[in-house]
Parts: sequence; C-alpha cells; structure tokens
Amino acid sequence: MNPTPSASAPDEPGIHITPPGEMPRDGDEPIAGALARHPEHVTEKFPLVALGGSAGSLAAFEGFFRAMPADSGMAFMVVTHLLPDQPSELAQVLQHFTKMPVCEASDGQRVRPNQVYVIPPGRDMSILHGMLLLFAPTQPAGHRLPIDFFFQSLAKDARDRAVCIICSGLGSDGTLGLKMVMENFGMVMVQAPETAEFDSMPRSALATEFVDFVLPAEQLPAKLLDYVRHPDTRPRREEADASTRPAHALQKIFHLIRAKTGHDFSFYKRNTVFRRIDRRMNSHQIREFTQYVRYLQENPAEVDALFKELLIGVTKFFRDREAFEQLKARLLPLLRAKPVDSTVRVWAPGCSTGEEAYSLAITLLENLGEMTPTSYLKLQIFATDINPDAIDFARVGLYPENVTADVSPERLRRFFTKTEDGYRIKKEVRDVVVFAVHDLNKDAPFTKLDLLVCRNLLIYLSAELQKNLIPIFHYALNAGGLLFLGPSENLAGFQDLFMPLDVKWKISRRSDVPSSLTRLANFPFALARQHAQAAPVSTTGPMTSNNARKEAPFAALVQRVLLRQYTPPAVVINPKGEILYVNGRTGRYLEPAPGLGAMNVFDMAREELNYELSEAVHRAVATRQDVVAEGVKLRLDAGVQLLRLTVKVLEEGEPLAGLLLVVFEEQPTPRRLRLGKATLAPDHDAQVQTLEKELHYTKHRLQTTIEEMESSVEELKSTNEELQSANEELQSTNEEAMTNKEEMQSLNEELMTLNLQYLTKTEELSQAANDMKNLLDATEIATIFLDNDMVIKRFTPAVHRIVNLLPSDVGRPILHFATTLRHENLAQDVRQVLNKLVTVEANIQTTQGQWYVMRILPYRTLDNYISGAVITFTDITALKILEAQLQESARFAESIAETLREPLLVLDAGQRVLAISEAFATLFGLDRARSLGQLLRELDGGAWQQPALRERLETTLRHPDQPFADFPYTATFPGAGPRTLRLFGRAITSGGARTGRLLLGVEVVGA
Repeated sequence: MNPTPSASAPDEPGIHITPPGEMPRDGDEPIAGALARHPEHVTEKFPLVALGGSAGSLAAFEGFFRAMPADSGMAFMVVTHLLPDQPSELAQVLQHFTKMPVCEASDGQRVRPNQVYVIPPGRDMSILHGMLLLFAPTQPAGHRLPIDFFFQSLAKDARDRAVCIICSGLGSDGTLGLKMVMENFGMVMVQAPETAEFDSMPRSALATEFVDFVLPAEQLPAKLLDYVRHPDTRPRREEADASTRPAHALQKIFHLIRAKTGHDFSFYKRNTVFRRIDRRMNSHQIREFTQYVRYLQENPAEVDALFKELLIGVTKFFRDREAFEQLKARLLPLLRAKPVDSTVRVWAPGCSTGEEAYSLAITLLENLGEMTPTSYLKLQIFATDINPDAIDFARVGLYPENVTADVSPERLRRFFTKTEDGYRIKKEVRDVVVFAVHDLNKDAPFTKLDLLVCRNLLIYLSAELQKNLIPIFHYALNAGGLLFLGPSENLAGFQDLFMPLDVKWKISRRSDVPSSLTRLANFPFALARQHAQAAPVSTTGPMTSNNARKEAPFAALVQRVLLRQYTPPAVVINPKGEILYVNGRTGRYLEPAPGLGAMNVFDMAREELNYELSEAVHRAVATRQDVVAEGVKLRLDAGVQLLRLTVKVLEEGEPLAGLLLVVFEEQPTPRRLRLGKATLAPDHDAQVQTLEKELHYTKHRLQTTIEEMESSVEELKSTNEELQSANEELQSTNEEAMTNKEEMQSLNEELMTLNLQYLTKTEELSQAANDMKNLLDATEIATIFLDNDMVIKRFTPAVHRIVNLLPSDVGRPILHFATTLRHENLAQDVRQVLNKLVTVEANIQTTQGQWYVMRILPYRTLDNYISGAVITFTDITALKILEAQLQESARFAESIAETLREPLLVLDAGQRVLAISEAFATLFGLDRARSLGQLLRELDGGAWQQPALRERLETTLRHPDQPFADFPYTATFPGAGPRTLRLFGRAITSGGARTGRLLLGVEVVGA
C-alpha cells in the first residue's frame, strides 16, 4: 500500500535504496547490511509517534509538546508541508516547547526514544526497521503527500507500536496513511477540529471513522501516555492467543454483530478477528472478553463500531500498477472474442469504497477504446461489499486530491472532473458500475461473468470458507473467464478449476471443467440452513465430538427421549447420515470406515446392514414417518443374528427437528439359523433371492436418485433463470434508482451550493451595508441617493441640516421639498448629471450662513449601469471662515508693508512679489501695481537675479530660524542707476508655523 519510493539523489549521504528492477549502484549499501551492523537496535521495541500537519499546525505542536513529558519512552516524528527551496527553522522552534532533543532528520538516522525528529524540506521520509530514510520527491510540489508517505511506511514497520496524530492543516494528506496504521493494529488520534486553525485535515481523518481519540492538542499526550503505560490492554500479536480466548464469548460477539447488522463473521480468520476486538477493548480499557461482551450488550453503538472495525478496507486506485497492466493485456483477447453488442460482465466483491471497481472500469474502457469501432460492447460491473457506508461513498464517486499519487495525469483528465472537494469520477465511468450491498458469505453470486476480481479479501476468510468460495467463483464465470486475485492469495486444492496465466499477479482463466454440485452444495447460501443442521462451533475438538455435546442441552434432550422410549443401542443422524450422537454399544453394527476418519452411518454400517439401513433412512426422510425393518440378518463370528432395524423421525423440540434416530434391536434367532454357517450348506435359491432383492432395491434407489437429481437440476435451472431474471430486473431498477438518486443528490448539492452562496452574499451585503452606514455616519457628509426620476431612495442623517427629510419620505421626489440652500437650480443640476453623465460641483451657502460643497455624481451600479444620482453636501463653513480671515490678514499685512517708510518686499515661496512698499517703489523707480505678482529675478529689468541672493532667500525659507542681515548686494538698476545695498531677510511665521512668505528689506550704503 505504500507508494514505491524513488532512489535517493546521488548527492545524498548515507544509505541508498535501489528501486525495484534496477541494479545497485557502486557504493550503495544494502539495507540488510546496514541493519546488520546494529542488530541491537532492530530488536528494540518502543512506540513510534508520527505527528502530521500543515497550515496552522505549529500551535497544535506547541500544545502537544508542552504537555508531553521528556521521559515518555516514545520517539516522535514530525511531518509537515514545507517549502522545498527554503531552509526550515521548525526544529529550532519546536525545541522551545520541549526538553527532549529536537533535530532535523538525516538519511539513515536511527530512531531513539525520547527524541523528536523533523522532516527536512524538499524530502519525503519513510522508516524501515527503525531507520529514517529520505527520498527525493517524485511528485510535483502541489501533489506531494509526505504525511501519507510516512504514515504508510510507519504502519508496516512498527505495526501495533505505531501511533499517528493528525493536526491542523489544509487538504486531506494523512487520510490514506491512517487507514494503514489502523489496518496494522496501530492507534489513530486526531486534533479536535473545532480547536484547529484549519480543520480540513482533521475532518478528512474523522470521515474515515477509523479514529480512536479526538481531543484538543494539549489533551492528546495524557491519553497517549495512558495508552502506552497499559500494555496489558494493548493489542497482542501472538498467534497462540486465539486458542486462549473463550470460544463461547467469541460466539456471543458474532451473535450480537449478526443480530445488529445481519452479517456473520464466524467464517473470518480467528487471529484477524481477535486483533480487531483487542483494538476496541484497548480503546475502552477493557481487559476481559466477557466484560467486552457485556459492554457490547449495553452499548449498541459499540456493535456498529466493532462491525466497522472488522470491515477496515485499505484500498486505492490501481493498487499494484503492474498487476493492472498485466490484467489489461490479458483482457484484450477476451474482449475481442466477445460477440458484437454483447455485454461484458464483471464482479468485484469486497469493493470497499470503490477505488478498485473504478480502476477496473477505467481499464476496460481503455481496452474498448483500443478496439475497432465496429466491435461495440456493453460494459457492466457489479461492485459489492457488506459495508453500506462504503457503498454509499463509492456511488458518489468523489475522492480527495491525494488520488493524484495513484492516477496518471492522462487518466485524471479523461476520467475525472476536478471539483472544490477533490476529484469526481465522470458519469460515463459511474454509469457502468453498479454498487450493491452483498455478503459473499451467504448471498447468491453474480453469474455469467467474464471477469471476477477478488483481491485481498480471501486472506481474511477462514480456509473452510475459501474452499467453498473458489468453486462458486468457477461456477459464476463463463467459459474462458478470468479470475483476478490478490498477490497473497492462491487456488490451492482447486488447480483443476483454473489455469494460471500470471503466477506473480494471480491472474487465472476458468477451465472447462463442469462445476461440481457437491462443491456448490457446501456453500452456505442461507444462514438458517447452517444453524438447522450444523452443531455449535467449538474450538476444542471436532463438531461431532461426544465430549463437546455431553453436557449440552442437546445431549440431555436426546438422552431423555432415549430413556423414555428405547434402551437398545442407537445413533442420532441427520438426513445425510452424519452421526451426531451415539447411545450404547454400537460396535456390533457399526465399525470405522477405512481412509480418513468420518462419522457417517452409511460408511460405518456392516456390509449386511448397508442396503437395509440405506433403504430405511431414505424412506423415513421421504415419508417423514417411522420405518421398521424386521428380520435383518447380521453375520457375526458366533453365527447369524436377526435384527429389528428402526428409523424414527425426531420431532421433540427445535434442536432435534429434522434429525433421525436409528435403533439396532436384536431379535430371537432360531438355533438352526444362528448356526447355519457351520452345519448347513448355503441354500443357492436363498442366495439368489437375496441378491435379486438387493439388486431390485439398488435399481429402485438408483432410478429414484436419478429422477430426483433430474428434477432438482431442472428446478435449479428454473430457479436460477428466475433469479437471474429477477436479479437483472432488480439491477436495472437499482441502476435507475441510483441514477435518480445521483441526479437528485447532484441537484440537492447544487441547491445547497447556491443556498450557501446566497447566504454568503447576504452576509457580505449585510456587512457591506453596515460598513457603509457607519462610514457615512462617521464622515457626517449629507448624502441623498436619487433614482432616474429624482425620487429619493436613501439619505444620511446629516441631510436634516439642509433638507428636512423623514424616514417616511423615501420614495418621494426631491422636488417636493424646500431646502435652506441659496441655490435655485438644484433640479436643473440633477437633470444635467442624469442626461450628460457629468459631475456638477459648486460652493453653496445656506440661509443660516453655513457653506457646503455640493457635488452631484451619476449613480453607477457594479455592471456600469446608471441608476440615478448621488448628491453630497460637505460642510466647509470653517474653511470659508478661515479663508476670509486669511484674506483679511493678507490685506492687513499688505497695507502695513505698503505704508512703511522703509524699502520692503514681501515674497512667496516661489520668490514672487506679494507686496511692495511705497519707499521701495520710489527708490528704484518702479510701478507698484505692475510689480505685484512678478518674480524677483524679473523685477527691475533682472537686476535682482544674482544666484547668491536667490540661494540665500531659499535657505532662509527652509530654515525660518536663520534670518540674514547686512547681506551686501551691488547692481545697476534701470530706474536708480548703480547702487550698493545691504539686504536683510526673515521668514514670516504665524504662531510658530511657516507661512511660506519672506520679508526682504533694503538699506542703501552711502546714501
């Protein structure tokens, strides 16, 4: 089940693994040799705990390791999704949470208890005999499943010592691996999804129903320590354990499961069943089988849990890829030999969640695609399992994204559809697969098959049931049909029924040997038949053992009947002649048959009694009446003895129903007859009469048997045809029902998706409306929303200061309301915006003296459709007051500057003249009105454009605290001639803040 690891990169140090089919490289050290160097480590047994997570898992790791003591005796491996091209600091971060040593795993590193190992970035990690091995990833970055990869190797290496923990993360990585851990009797723990930052991985793990404990991360260590410190409740792997379990307790468990689910597990391998039961007992801290039986009786839900535990199905797409390639090659000749328009019938029992069934469908569809278009064939695959939940999952055909590790990109494109939840099998594939609940142990098989695929199911069944199933498989297949088994299964004892085609991958062809009715009759098609004729199962001896029945109610009831009616030797048999109980000394009449031991009265009867006994039993079974044979001669050593042979039909109580009592009663024998062997010569006529009587009886029995056999065969054929017809009708009905169900389910999913989308949109719109309301209220901007007819749709509370609107006014035209604005053209402005799609903006004063910036814009929807207009009023009263104050201050400053008797200039930040004193204009012969607004460098014919002066003025503007004085300046002025001046300058500030203006004063030297 573990993905085949690729070879390590050439530059990786340590141990290299040679991929299958390749020769070892020079310098590679075999794993066996590496392990042989440290044999003491191979035998160490301590729990191995693997923690898997991705996004948000760091918080879970912190909670887990802070609660885990440093001396737990366990080794911890942390596997996360890391960026392959960036170094990881995860080991250093985890070291802050625990006293145990934390290191980044290296290739070939031996795992030790009480240590933490972190997967390095850009590597897949596995474990073999306690040694960590690193591999170069073979999957693209977006399709890698490092957690599944490690969990699967851990399950195979540690088995019942493996513990896997799924923490916070996105996707479904780890789901397949935890199934492998469960399959190998390890333990599975999951962080409670409600405590995870990202619950995708925990919920995907819980969906498998194979999880032992679900707890917050900080509570997992306590449960883990309790699990490790109670080894007496841990699953035990010794094979001998099966003989120490009380058989009656196991039978009770089987009975409870059958009563609850209708399925009988008594034919499953005992060791496998015991291990599954041990796992459930361990999870509830129950030590004794009898206690667990009581727990099952008191908790019906535990019966379902045990049933699912026994049905753990670890499967995947194209399991053993080479096997499917071989099957594909073997199928092509079979398909080409099929008549045109015929149906290819396939049965896949034990299909689990459907991966193998869909793999078969894909393989067959690819084969059909390679054939000529004229050879059209229909395809019908029956996929069955006894787990109804697995069947329901398979019918949906939706699998997580980790299938990309098993399915090629070409097959993904052709047979799968990518969805938000993973990959869904396309309808063309789902239509050819019919899923049904079917118990291979008791239900009638599907027949007329071209292919029967039963992989890795027989290994869980007892040898007795396997011997009954193989002839059924032979009977179900058409001549030349293929049987595809798992690599660990074989056809031992039935080589005459199948001809092997591929020994390695267990692909066989049905031989043209007629099906044996004896073999088919052994199959338990109905549980009632088993329980009516078979004795209770005992693990201490054969079913026919007298010791096993001596103290049972069955034996007591038989003895009471015998004591009431008979005293001579007798035996109790079933219609087949199998002896179930012996009373008295029957050695004079019965003796062991040669060959293998058997307890059949027909085989053990002495030769003289054989045909008389057979005739009497046959008549008793046919007529259901007592039969008595008088004067039966029995030849003994002492002479001839006459017997009365009585066959009685038993009807006393249900346990005896259908059984027969055979009584051997000696009769008085005349001395002449008793001694006839020694004194009288044989009477030739008497011998001939005896032989004729026996021949007549034999002919009669043979004729009766032939007629019954022919009648039975005809009835079986008729019944089989009726069952096949009914089965096909039911399958057709089932297909239609499944199709309708799938369509309804698909429609329901679409409706649920739409409903969820609408709910999400509603929440988003509600949130957006709340945000918009709070935004508009916070800005205190008066806003009115109008439609194309200038009808009010909505407004903000701040509008009350301009238009007296009430909530009930929504839906009325804006023209119906008077405003406080000194603006008469509001309606015309709105119409202009609606007609020309332009923006209108104006500063408007109200009758109360307030000022607003009115902006009218078109109302555009998300699809750029004009659906009205929006009017906003922004209060700028304070700005208007400040503007007036600044204008007044400027006029005041200018008037001061103009009236001063000193030559002065007021410049702005661009050295443009803002004010000029009368003295300055007179000194240099300038026109004051024309000089205002000119640049200083252009003033007076360019006499003020010296770079030193301009640089000095800029410095003073940047640094208001650095005025200058006595700055020498010499120039020739057109209106004043050559002059030598001293200049002083200062930046004008207001309340310590810059105003961006300069004051430039002039003093004439030598005037």
